[in-house]
Amino acid sequence: MIVALFGNDRQASKSRYVAGILAALRASGFGICVERRFARFVSKDLGISLDGCEVFEEMPPGVDMAVSVGGDGTFLSTAAAVGLCQVPILGVNTGHLGFLADVAPERAADAFRAVAAGQYVVERHTLIRVIVDGADCCVQPYALNEVALLKHDNSSTIDVTTTVDGELLTNYTADGLVVATPTGSTGYSLSAGGPVIVPRAAALCLTPVAPHSLSIRPVVLCDDVELSLKVRSRSGNFLLAVDGKSLSLPDTVRVTLRRAAHTTGVVKVFHKAYFDTLREKMGWGGTNF
Repeated sequence: MIVALFGNDRQASKSRYVAGILAALRASGFGICVERRFARFVSKDLGISLDGCEVFEEMPPGVDMAVSVGGDGTFLSTAAAVGLCQVPILGVNTGHLGFLADVAPERAADAFRAVAAGQYVVERHTLIRVIVDGADCCVQPYALNEVALLKHDNSSTIDVTTTVDGELLTNYTADGLVVATPTGSTGYSLSAGGPVIVPRAAALCLTPVAPHSLSIRPVVLCDDVELSLKVRSRSGNFLLAVDGKSLSLPDTVRVTLRRAAHTTGVVKVFHKAYFDTLREKMGWGGTNF
C-alpha cells in the first residue's frame, strides 16, 4: 500500500511528531511518497531523513491513501492536491479543532496498523465546484468546506444577488455570503450564525456575514441546485475565498456554484460517532439532566 504524505510546513513546533509518523508508516509496511514542499521542510528544517521516500510535485499514480499531518486547514489543502484522483485522506491532527483531521498524533501508529489490516471506513464528502464567468476558478476549482464572497478594500457592505436554478432567492446586503457544504457547516458558516449540518445530508447552507437586515437568516438548500451569485460593490471588486484561499475579483464577474461530480474520501479508523465528535469539539454538555 502506497501513502502520499502531506503536512503543515510553516510551524516547526507542531511538527515534532513527523519522525514518529514516518516510523509508524514504515513499521506498518507502507510505501511512502512525500509532497515536495513538505519534504523540503521535513528534511531541511526538521532534519529528518526521508531515505526510501519518493518526493513528488503532483499526485503520483498508484497511491492508495493520502495522510495529512496538521490541522483542518492542512487537510483542506491536501484535499485540493488530491483533486480528481479520488484517493481517500487520513488526517493526523497536530492543529486545534480537528473535525477532519481527527487522529491524535499519539494514536497515529494504531491508526496506520488498522488501515493496514483493512479496519477502516471511507466517508464520502460533497464538494462544491466553483465557476467564474464560465470557467473553473483559478485559485481553486473545488471547495470541501465553503465558498465565501466577501467585501474587499473598504468597510462598505456588498450586495450579492443570489439565484437558485434561475429563480431569485434574495439580494444579500452584508459583509459577505458563505456557501457551505455539510463538512464546512462547522467552520466559517457556523461562526457567522449558520446551522450544524450532519455530513451525510445532501445540502448546502447559505449564511450571510453580518447582514444589513435582521430578517435575513441562513437558508439550507438541496445540494443538486445551481447557484448564481452576482456581486455589486462600491469599490468595484470583492474577495472570493475557496476553502480559505482567496482571490480579488471585479464585481463585473458572475460566480456559479454547483455540486461537483466527484467527492472527497475521509478515512475513519476509530469510528467515533459524529455526535460524540460534535460534543467533544464544540464543548457541549453531555447528559447533565
